[in-house]
Amino acid sequence: MSTSDTTTPRHTTPTVAWASPELADIDHADEIGVSTRRADGTLRTPRIVWVVRHEESFYVRSVNGPDAAWYRGVQSRHAGVVTVGRLGRDVTFAEVGEHVGDDTELDDTLDEAYRAKYGRWPGPVKSITAQPARETTLRIVPA
Repeated sequence: MSTSDTTTPRHTTPTVAWASPELADIDHADEIGVSTRRADGTLRTPRIVWVVRHEESFYVRSVNGPDAAWYRGVQSRHAGVVTVGRLGRDVTFAEVGEHVGDDTELDDTLDEAYRAKYGRWPGPVKSITAQPARETTLRIVPA
């Protein structure tokens, strides 16, 4: 395996699917808890984030951009747990692209999903659809 094969996961079709009840629970939740794993495998304190669905996948962004503690925490292992109500699921976090130039179709689609789902909060929606937040877009993949 070459070194290029060990890079951070990119936007691809998930290999593990969400169960129908999980899809419904996460899709209807305004907020989810995200606990990222430290390098030693222990979980960090959960952070509340907004989540949107596109097709059969869920996506999150850091409203505070790449400097947010939870987003920096993702970078150590790209693994963690998402919680919605009583549902807790081990997941991985996949990077989804360059977020600039011609590679913005997914970002544009997700911006619209954020506006549709969270439009009642225009200030935060403006932040989560701005470039710094777009650069932190992660696909949540069930583990």
